[in-house]
Amino acid sequence: MSHSTDAPDNVARPLTAGRPPELLPLGGGAHLRRRRVADAAGLNAAVIANLDHLRPWMPWARQAPTLAESEQLSVAGEAAWEQGTDFLYLLGLDADPAAVIGGFGLHGRIGPGALEIGYWVHHGHTGRGLATAAARALTSAALALPGITRAEIHCDESNAASAAVPRRLGYVLDRIEPAAPTAPAETGRKMIWLTGA
Repeated sequence: MSHSTDAPDNVARPLTAGRPPELLPLGGGAHLRRRRVADAAGLNAAVIANLDHLRPWMPWARQAPTLAESEQLSVAGEAAWEQGTDFLYLLGLDADPAAVIGGFGLHGRIGPGALEIGYWVHHGHTGRGLATAAARALTSAALALPGITRAEIHCDESNAASAAVPRRLGYVLDRIEPAAPTAPAETGRKMIWLTGA
């Protein structure tokens, strides 16, 4: 789990004039789809079902979100997509189009020319390579956008499962930075993985 895919940062300036595909097939019966307001109830249920799984790593998982909060986040996510600052996706199953088994995003919080990939996968679907497949698809989508030359994945040094994703994809560990812990399992040492120019 890499920080996060909950609320986009309030960055008003677009990072790119382009937009990534709204649907990214991953193979193996899974896909990423653009997160919409209509998905708020499914996302809310998935987050609530995974709170124990998410709480150690995600600062936004301290408590169960209300449906109204999930709706507000979905509205903000749609606005961020249109503005070109954040691109939020849900991980789903081809056989069950309404299913939500994870949250992913391309986040514009790391500055010009780069997008950070954030992710989490439902505890019942981990260990199947879904996070790696989704991060691979998002890496390609990010680097295809005008003005984007780098993708990054950030995770706490103790989050071995999250760090395995960029490692499998050939990202380079650029540095480890001190960072104040924001979730219970964090050590305060953030790994910064890079790919691209």
